[in-house]
Amino acid sequence: MIALSIMWQFRQILLLIFTAVVLATALNDLVRRLTKRLRIRRPWAVLLVLSLLLVFGILFVGLVMPPFIEQFQELIKLLPKGFEQFVDWVNSLIEELPDWFPEQDLELPSISELTQQIGPLAQNLLGNFFAFFSDSLTTVLQLLLVIVLTIMLLANPLAYRTLVVRLFPSFYRRRAQEIFSECEIALLNWTGGILLNSVFIASLSGAGLFFLKIDFVLTHALLAGVFNLVPNIGPVLSVVFPLLVADSFLKALTIIILYLFIQNLESYWFSPMIMQKQVSLLPAATLIAQLFFAKFLGFLGLVLALPLTVVVKTWIEEAFIKDVLDQCQGNSAPELPAELAVPEPVTETIISTEPSVSEDKI
Repeated sequence: MIALSIMWQFRQILLLIFTAVVLATALNDLVRRLTKRLRIRRPWAVLLVLSLLLVFGILFVGLVMPPFIEQFQELIKLLPKGFEQFVDWVNSLIEELPDWFPEQDLELPSISELTQQIGPLAQNLLGNFFAFFSDSLTTVLQLLLVIVLTIMLLANPLAYRTLVVRLFPSFYRRRAQEIFSECEIALLNWTGGILLNSVFIASLSGAGLFFLKIDFVLTHALLAGVFNLVPNIGPVLSVVFPLLVADSFLKALTIIILYLFIQNLESYWFSPMIMQKQVSLLPAATLIAQLFFAKFLGFLGLVLALPLTVVVKTWIEEAFIKDVLDQCQGNSAPELPAELAVPEPVTETIISTEPSVSEDKI
């Protein structure tokens, strides 16, 4: 309980550390591929990957961000007007109802009234969102911390993984190594899949909105790709912005159909094709995890809800279900697998009982 209380006090720092672990795991996979294909040493592969990321970041900030920021600012100014147009359209539909239809006294709230009626969870999320990005100095420091930790983990992953494994009892360290490997595979599946899915959705959204002649195509496309990082909630939020700037009911209906088509295409064709081994999470479990992590960990918890769920799910399946529950047979004593059996007392060093780990493991 004391350890959990201490971890709770430093939960934001732990989330930043977990973010660095996820990024280092993804980059480490690129480093391994380069060392095998180019036959270069690991330090040079790490330097090459970081250099490519730096070049890509400079190009993105220099070419994509300026028009995105300009369009996003104009979009924010038009959102109240778009909402008022939506209210007028609903009221006009009510006025055109036939005489035999029961009279409806429906008055949609204004934006200020709607904001006041949002539930505590939504208010908490919005508060954490603006708090996370309002303090520029804090945001920059957090970003630098994540970058530095990622580079440190990427430079020498074996040392950090061995340090964590040493926290387990000696008889369970081999099994802990296996579970960490399973977590790494699951995180790689999620990271690679979600990035490719985001690019896929952003590209199709941009092409579809450009064909429909919707304003601020670049902004809508990037927002659709970014919001895709948050399953369930993200796709619903991404469609709100183009709907509010649609100048007709037909265009709004077409936008909804377009986004539904893209999401179904991504869910049932593109995502299964990209992920060789999918991260199988039930939709309800994913949504519950998002609500849970968002409530207790804020905005960053919502963003990291899926990778956190993937890691927790892997540990529950491997360490609790397979190693504990599956070994219990009725009232008889549980039979532990060979790797969990307590070995004979070792008179030498404890490190000799640990398995060898490849240097490129996180």
